[in-house]
Amino acid sequence: MPKIEKDPVAQGDVREPRDFESALKELEALVFEMESGDLSLEDSLAAYKRGMELSAFCQKKLEDAELQIKVLENGVLKEYIPRGRDGNPRNA
Repeated sequence: MPKIEKDPVAQGDVREPRDFESALKELEALVFEMESGDLSLEDSLAAYKRGMELSAFCQKKLEDAELQIKVLENGVLKEYIPRGRDGNPRNA
């Protein structure tokens, strides 16, 4: 019986995660699936690519959180607004 493809990653449906936790959960599921050894080469490559995207998303969120923690003024944490290299606020 042929495997019915339900994986949106393999179908090219790339979407940005809602938040850090959902990205991490999806990344963990991808790793588990890849480690099972049941994916075709094409599906493995798609899963790897999606995993790298999720990893970069999580890294960005962690860096933003770390910077926010470092932004202290008079001992009070103030809101951190992520900025790009040009100094303008960047979209979350």
